[in-house]
Amino acid sequence: MPKVRGTYTCGLDVAVDVVGGKWKPMILWALHEGVTLRFGELRRHIAGVSEKVLTQQLRELVSDGIVHREVYPEVPPKVEYSLTDLGESLNTALVPLGLWGDQHMHQVIAHKTAAAESVA
Repeated sequence: MPKVRGTYTCGLDVAVDVVGGKWKPMILWALHEGVTLRFGELRRHIAGVSEKVLTQQLRELVSDGIVHREVYPEVPPKVEYSLTDLGESLNTALVPLGLWGDQHMHQVIAHKTAAAESVA
């Protein structure tokens, strides 16, 4: 049963609740612009994610209305994932964040490296 939040304090609170975590933005990015992927394909697009965590994150995104899960009645079962219109709009909102990351990646890495060296 998905967790239901009572109230949000602002729009950013809603957005962080929906995309919070390491893997959800990567799932959204893999399903960009009308791409439909099966579970195994999606897992190959997201290096390092375990099957258990990917399943959990997909369930949450489906329950939030961000990802559509289509089950085909065949043997073996075929399940495909794609973004809903709500998911597409969220992905569009994440584009500037990705651009910021691309532009400042080296600076962030340098600061993290310097901080780790000062602790050691």
